[in-house]
Amino acid sequence: MKFNFKQDNDLTIIRFEGDLIGEENGPEIIEHVNDTLSNNITKCAVDISEVRYINSSGIGVLITILTKFRNKSGEVVLINPSDHVKKLLVITKLNAIFTIVDDLDQAKEELNK
Repeated sequence: MKFNFKQDNDLTIIRFEGDLIGEENGPEIIEHVNDTLSNNITKCAVDISEVRYINSSGIGVLITILTKFRNKSGEVVLINPSDHVKKLLVITKLNAIFTIVDDLDQAKEELNK
């Protein structure tokens, strides 16, 4: 799996590609999240449009990201999950916890409410 972090003013954009299985990259991703939060950036858009597969550890990474941002009075939105990932979010009822949008513009709009 590949991932990258990008800053856009007061917004962090995280892009994931491939299979989101948290065992490999989870600790490194969370370290980047902690660095972001230490810079007082509390809005995060997670682009998962290129994620083919996600397992329980990957879900754990997403929940950890959400929890860390919300603990700092921030928010996270998920951008354009694939049909497979959408189904998984529905099955696990995480679609009720995460805000899900279609693109980055919608994410910015949602995070600036």
